Amino acid sequence: MKTKNIFLMAMACILCTPASAQTIRPFEDGERAVFLGNSITDGGHYHSYIWLYYMTRFPDRHIRIYNGGIGGDTAGDMYKRLDGDIFRLNPTVLTVTFGMNDSGYFEYNGDNPQTFAEEKYQESIKNFRKMTERFKELSGTRIIMAGTSPYDETVKLKDNIPFKGKNSTIRRIIDHQRQTAADNGWEFTDWNGPMTALNRKGQEKDSTFTLCGTDRIHPDNDGHMVMAYLFLKAQGFAGREVARMELDARKKETVKATNCTLSNLRRDGKDFSFDYLAQSLPYPLDTVPRGWGQQKPQADALKSIPFTDEMNREILKVRGLAKGNYKLLIDGIEIRTYSAEELEQGINLATETKTPQYQQALAVMHLNEYRWEIERSFREYAWMQFNFFQKKGLLFANNRKAIEVMNAEDDGWVKAHRDNYAKLMLQPVREARQKEMESLIDRIYEINKPQTRRIVLHKM
Repeated sequence: MKTKNIFLMAMACILCTPASAQTIRPFEDGERAVFLGNSITDGGHYHSYIWLYYMTRFPDRHIRIYNGGIGGDTAGDMYKRLDGDIFRLNPTVLTVTFGMNDSGYFEYNGDNPQTFAEEKYQESIKNFRKMTERFKELSGTRIIMAGTSPYDETVKLKDNIPFKGKNSTIRRIIDHQRQTAADNGWEFTDWNGPMTALNRKGQEKDSTFTLCGTDRIHPDNDGHMVMAYLFLKAQGFAGREVARMELDARKKETVKATNCTLSNLRRDGKDFSFDYLAQSLPYPLDTVPRGWGQQKPQADALKSIPFTDEMNREILKVRGLAKGNYKLLIDGIEIRTYSAEELEQGINLATETKTPQYQQALAVMHLNEYRWEIERSFREYAWMQFNFFQKKGLLFANNRKAIEVMNAEDDGWVKAHRDNYAKLMLQPVREARQKEMESLIDRIYEINKPQTRRIVLHKM
């Protein structure tokens, strides 16, 4: 009954929250936002998708978003690496999420699951309190607590028995995070409740549906896009359009221009044309699964969330056209044919992947993905430092002794990270990779500026 109530409350939250509701302040020009987390952050895309929104929607707002995740981390592990890994990035915004590893795993199906759950909860809160004291010492950094994505106990997965009660422990941890945020004047948002509700909704039609990946834990790309959407919604961006163009072809007049400039309106024979300069680019959605073990693309999130309707509308409305069909061309590129009625009602150019502005945004997306891949190699290097070498008294030693200790280790995760560490332990290699990443970011902020486009409606 309690789980059902959580589900219903979360669905109500998703469906009834006003479009303008804002619980997290948007990132401003010059801000440095670090996302501190575990493997869901480490190997995930949600922070990259959030940055892509800013790259395309606010092309002149130079922000930095950093992946601060390390796989397997609990709140206690995060506390131990705050200085060496997180604070050195000088964040102006620090988003903190934990709970998946803190809540434990196999013992939920053991003899004393309630005792185990209580022990894990108390341990997590104890470690979080230590982090809280460190956060209070920070100057010029605002804290955002984010309730972790859920452990999906209800999806039907072959050969995967769920740990019943695990997500309830996670919810208790999140409730404590929420209260701590309120007590300290921090911001808060929750992924767990809304994503649990969306999972349940999808499972009403398909019992194998989940946003939480093939292991109930790690969201696939669609789940990470849902996380990005929920975060951006909490920042108040629902209802914000890429641009809106409303014109009267008969009078050759601009009726409305939102987040754009329209000029040089002309009627020449069968053509109605004008110049369009937007202040934003449409948001490109990847149709290819990215990342290790991922099976679904970012675009699959549209099956679960109204991202297009709420945050990705580039509207063109033209009245005063003679009845018939019109070929839409942008910079001479044929996009599609629409009827006069469709154009008067309004079309969403953000869903047309052939437009020059969408292709421009697509280049930004791929450069951002390239940047993500490089940053991931640095997170793997961080895993070796804080999850292995720190315990051996060799944190950032990067010497022959470190190599010998690593080679003698039989742990599978250490072996998996060995090749990457052998490269990045060398300072010139780290410097070169960092410069490559900085070059990609610079290039993104060069090519993400909207350009004047010539739009033509040609009567067929």
